[in-house]
Amino acid sequence: MKKILAVFLFFIGFSAQAQPMLKGGLDAFIQTNIIYPGFSLQHCLEGKINVSFKVNLAGEVYTSKVSSGMGIDLDQEALRLIRLSSGKWQVPEGYDTAYVIIAPVNFTISGGDCSTIGITEKNKAIAAYRANEGLTEVITNFYRNKGQGKFNEAEEGRIIALKEELGYDDTYLKKKIEEGQKRFKQNDKQGACEDFLFVKYMGSALADELLEKYCK
Repeated sequence: MKKILAVFLFFIGFSAQAQPMLKGGLDAFIQTNIIYPGFSLQHCLEGKINVSFKVNLAGEVYTSKVSSGMGIDLDQEALRLIRLSSGKWQVPEGYDTAYVIIAPVNFTISGGDCSTIGITEKNKAIAAYRANEGLTEVITNFYRNKGQGKFNEAEEGRIIALKEELGYDDTYLKKKIEEGQKRFKQNDKQGACEDFLFVKYMGSALADELLEKYCK
């Protein structure tokens, strides 16, 4: 069984001033809220993702973005964790809110079959993920347009075949919904609704009730 060893955030800056601190501590926050991305977990992908952001005097995160990533789903999870921490930061008096914080988020897995996965296999998985991102966008754009009545009906057969090729079946989409429900329990409404919308724009109605209930 694969085990997530740790995810650590460190803050790099160029100022000697006191820095914001996360209530309850960073390690505890990450261990409580991390949802190790499915693709990376399946393919034993690990790495460091740098997220840059600012914190205002109310302890809220803003202008957050991945400043250096791997181009895979670890990027989105690192960014999600930082955004999820918004409102939980203790900001020292006189803090300069224009200051940019760089948070390297390290993802590490241990156990299972990961010790047998070599760098070549991992690089192939990363390349496949990046290639699939473009194809996934083709699918989501088709169903967005279909929802607006702007689509070519003759193309739908090709889109359905592409979904099958990429493995976007009901089993996959149900797992996506489960991830969204976990995010919602963490008060990450934005992340949850993004997951539910992904299901919708895969041409599925599985998440429609959740979208209607939580994402209006």
